[in-house]
Amino acid sequence: MSQNLSITQSGPVARITLTQPEVRNAFSDEVIAEITAAFLDVGARSDVRAVMLAAEGPAFCAGANLNWMRRMADYTRAENIADAGKLAEMLRVIYACPKPTVARVQGDVYAGGMGLVAACDMAVAVDTAGFCLSEVKLGLIPATISPYVIRAMGARAAHRYFLTAERFGAAEALRIGFVHEVVAADQLDAKVDDIVKALVSASPNAVRACKQLVQDVAEREIDAPLIAATVEGIADIRASEEGREGVQSFLQKRKPAWLQA
Repeated sequence: MSQNLSITQSGPVARITLTQPEVRNAFSDEVIAEITAAFLDVGARSDVRAVMLAAEGPAFCAGANLNWMRRMADYTRAENIADAGKLAEMLRVIYACPKPTVARVQGDVYAGGMGLVAACDMAVAVDTAGFCLSEVKLGLIPATISPYVIRAMGARAAHRYFLTAERFGAAEALRIGFVHEVVAADQLDAKVDDIVKALVSASPNAVRACKQLVQDVAEREIDAPLIAATVEGIADIRASEEGREGVQSFLQKRKPAWLQA
């Protein structure tokens, strides 16, 4: 059994749970591969009508795992392209899952974790959760997750939170549309269950068709050229002088050069 996540099923509802609270459920290349495989698995199950994405511990997902970041710091551009492509594929698989998906956000969501939430169809968060697109603090950009996050929060909010890397609370996440509901911790499961019950009580074919309808109609299709552009965007910024400096300063627990001048 994987130490990174678990897949369980109760009736028509599949639950994918991130199970690394000790590292705040952060990504690594291994975790990305397992999440991708998990969504492909449950999406193909004929007896699954809805999928819940959940996590254990105080954080939902803190973005990149430190060990993964250390390896990234020395990647060539070609290696960055290949690496970012795997993250992009994971997000595409979640977004394109033929079953409706609900993110159960029990804690903080940072950086790449924002892409996980945004790629799901719906999100319910506890009122104590914090959200942050922290990439620019590291000299990076949230390129790979941007097609999904901008769709979830809108371009106007993205201008602010992409550029400032400010942390914002659950109430603001609700206001800008990034999450659909905000509840107290003791009400989280009940609210998620309400949404899931609504999903599984509707026509499976109609729900599937409606999901596709929204994706077909809303804004630009997330297609291969757009995904390729986001992959190249993160690869270029990772390999840049400031990108390398930002990651190295974070790993070395010091201020980046642009704050020392």
